[in-house]
Amino acid sequence: MISVEDWAEIRRLHRAEQMPIRAIARHLGISKNTVKRALATDRPPVYQRPLKGSAVDAVEPVIRELLKQTPTMPATVIAERIGWDRGLTILKERVRELRPAYLPVDPVSRTVYSPGELAQCDLWFPPADIPLGYGQTGRPPVLVVVSGYSRMITARMLPSRTTADLIDGHWRLLTGWGAVPRTLVWDNETGVGQGKLTSEFAAFAGLLAVRIHLCRPRDPEAKGLVERVNGYLETSFLPGRTFAGPGDFNTQLTTWLQVANRRHHRTIGCRPLERWEADRGAMLALPPVAPPHWWPLHTRLGRDHYIRVDTCDYSVHPRAIGQQITVRADTEEIVATTRTGETVARHGRCWARHQTITDPEHATAAEALRGQAIRQRASRGRAALTALAPDDLGIDVEQRELGTYDRIFTLIEGGAGKEDT
Repeated sequence: MISVEDWAEIRRLHRAEQMPIRAIARHLGISKNTVKRALATDRPPVYQRPLKGSAVDAVEPVIRELLKQTPTMPATVIAERIGWDRGLTILKERVRELRPAYLPVDPVSRTVYSPGELAQCDLWFPPADIPLGYGQTGRPPVLVVVSGYSRMITARMLPSRTTADLIDGHWRLLTGWGAVPRTLVWDNETGVGQGKLTSEFAAFAGLLAVRIHLCRPRDPEAKGLVERVNGYLETSFLPGRTFAGPGDFNTQLTTWLQVANRRHHRTIGCRPLERWEADRGAMLALPPVAPPHWWPLHTRLGRDHYIRVDTCDYSVHPRAIGQQITVRADTEEIVATTRTGETVARHGRCWARHQTITDPEHATAAEALRGQAIRQRASRGRAALTALAPDDLGIDVEQRELGTYDRIFTLIEGGAGKEDT
């Protein structure tokens, strides 16, 4: 084996001096093959001892079997199980090399958030029965959003976890902030997307000009901030409270969050409100267009003059029957308009399920229109009969006595005789 100095000199002579291999070998007094090997590699020669066997090699199969059964077994316990009577250092080194094959390393990363960088989102299902109206109670989802840099929390109860309600909930919460984080972190929520964003939520992300990051399945640590906030809400906001309905829940929650965002946060070492101005200043501006107006429902109103949103039916003024109407729904109300912009329905959003919501004005108008239609049909029928009267057509029609029809329909004794039919 040549020295590093010889290896460097061989390469210099060949590349800089353009000396042929035979001349280099003769000049340095080494063989041509040694010169060729030096020129064939870009790494300096390193002396390596020939590998010798270790005392652990004989017991390695047993160690692997123990690690296969219990990947977390300590090296001291392994030494006891295999009857190891030598030094523990070489055994621990071998166990340390073998263990990752049976227990992959999963390091925890410490994330540092920049102002305006991201916010984590999740749905919290409070373990409390909320009156929804019509004798129903339920546990609607609460959309929770927490900013990474300031730890500012905002939340709102939604009627459902559908894409439309999630988009409207995001819009209302972000409007309350007056700014939009550059990244929104979500897990694999159905209304947002599982592995891939839904088309509606992708359009919403494009409207906000933000990135939606979908976490890997079964990876709660990826959004640990909002997971801890969910627990915080459940242990600090919910106990001892009663709610008259979803509106009362949101009112109490908004009031409580104003206090919670002023409390000292142990992780960041200050109050979220103290970081909020810097956090919001680095966020994106809100777009001028409200996203619910992107996805209105266009339909032609049938004679039933009701429209269905989620699981409930809402009445529409019957004067719009047969017309093309536009329905805009959000978490607060349902509005239907005609092509001319006339409002033909406006209802508060019903949180109960499978209900029929009827405006008394619509019901009165429908009853009046039905009566008018019946009178018009009767008038047209009388006019048609008058126009087709037998006397006007010059046709003689046999006149039977009324008793004949009574016997035909077995209303009197005798039934229908052959001569009567």
